[in-house]
Amino acid sequence: MEKRALIAVAISFTILLVYQFFLAPKESPQIQPPAHLEEKEKAASAQTKEADVPLSIPKDASADAEEIRVETEFYTAVFSSLGGTIKHYELKAYKEKDGSNVVLLKEPGAIPPLGIGSKDDFNLADANFSVAGSDLILDKNKPDGSLVFQYSGSGVSVKRTYTFTNNTYRIDIKDEVSGAPEYWITVGANFGVHDTKDATVHAGPVVLKGTDRMEFDTKELAEPTTLKGDIRWVAQEDKYFFASLVPLSPVEEVKVWQYTGSPLTALKAKSGTNSFILFAGPKEYERLKTLNVGLEHIVDFGFFSILAVPLFWVLKFFYNLTGNYGWAIILLTLITRIPFIPLINKSQKSMKKMQEMQPRMAELREKYKKDPQKLQQEMMGLYKSHKVNPVGGCLPMLLQIPVFFALYKILLIAIELRSAPFMLWIQDLSAPDTLFGHIPAALPLIGGFAVGPLPIVMGVTMVIQQKMTPTSMDPAQNRIMMLMPVIFTFLFLNFASGLVIYWLMNNIFSIVQQIYVNKKAAREQK
Repeated sequence: MEKRALIAVAISFTILLVYQFFLAPKESPQIQPPAHLEEKEKAASAQTKEADVPLSIPKDASADAEEIRVETEFYTAVFSSLGGTIKHYELKAYKEKDGSNVVLLKEPGAIPPLGIGSKDDFNLADANFSVAGSDLILDKNKPDGSLVFQYSGSGVSVKRTYTFTNNTYRIDIKDEVSGAPEYWITVGANFGVHDTKDATVHAGPVVLKGTDRMEFDTKELAEPTTLKGDIRWVAQEDKYFFASLVPLSPVEEVKVWQYTGSPLTALKAKSGTNSFILFAGPKEYERLKTLNVGLEHIVDFGFFSILAVPLFWVLKFFYNLTGNYGWAIILLTLITRIPFIPLINKSQKSMKKMQEMQPRMAELREKYKKDPQKLQQEMMGLYKSHKVNPVGGCLPMLLQIPVFFALYKILLIAIELRSAPFMLWIQDLSAPDTLFGHIPAALPLIGGFAVGPLPIVMGVTMVIQQKMTPTSMDPAQNRIMMLMPVIFTFLFLNFASGLVIYWLMNNIFSIVQQIYVNKKAAREQK
């Protein structure tokens, strides 16, 4: 039984280790700065021989672009008459460590967000549009406003209308295009990608096709990827933020590829009137769900999302009660253990009986060491006579694995934990505990890992838990098990503090439950 339990633990956390260090998305390349106009034209012409759409618009790089500032309760954006695109975008509610606003677009890149043209040459992004409208400052007294950009030349006419609302990140876009059978519109190369350093989560292009969330990494874009049918949105994302373009009119095709060294995603639309939603902001699940366009799927809860979504709701419920996500995590840990208490009690009793049976089991192994079949029969008879289920000890552990991974994913990606304080030195539940600094970078494997008391205390509780738990293992197996707290401590050093708190409290609750079971067993023996 305990061999099976050991295997179950090893497999589950091997999966976690493999995911963390090998399967998790690697660091995306830094976005290239905007290329000079001549360099951009050469790069575009090198990728394609001719454009799919006859949008040969003469470029006027010397024209002075007009900039229009839009400010709402949630963001500040700067729009440019050059292409009718976005030049700068920052969030007001989310801060960097130095207190400045999080900026989701610092440089427009080779192709600015919402640039249009053919899929291989977004030349309208360089055309100077006329602007109807001026700087907008929206508030409760003036909750909405709009800007209109227009261009006409070489037989092509484009009229783009942006509509803004004060209390939302949503921006409505209406394109009226004539003179070409179709055109392409892109979300941009670096819009929405704020941080590419966290290798545990995806950063870069993502597309929702039907109910299938499709992520793309730069290394996968050596050849362009084309998608057709039921395209719900395209986006650029990182761990906590994103920028997405949602087509409200039918689109024929999506292309994801590298353009001048940066990953790019574009939608193909027919000429005429097309409507889109631009949403650039935080991955706030509840806010996104209210839009009813599927944007909540940008929050990737992983394989166990069927468990993660309700657990996430419970986490937020406890936060509303306590006002602190640290205490909310502790309460959530307790709640998720309650359904397993009867099984865990039964498991612990079974393990206690197994420990008592150990001398008799050793005798049988010695007696029938040359007859495995007879040994198996005698062992099963021993289990039956003592009313012990040999797999009962590992069943509660196996049942808790999906819950653990669901909680792991929640605490890994939930923007609500970003910069959320707990108490004492723990002032960011989304970051590792760094009270003692970092392990020297020169050390292999663990060099650069954070070091703090929280993972160390967690490791100590694992040792205590092992010492208290009845075992029927032989000395060699016990030595292997005693290595687990050390391995887990190093593994958790670089985990977010919220995750470590969850595992620490899970250990503490297990210790309390074991104390209760041991005392009850002692009373029954008297």
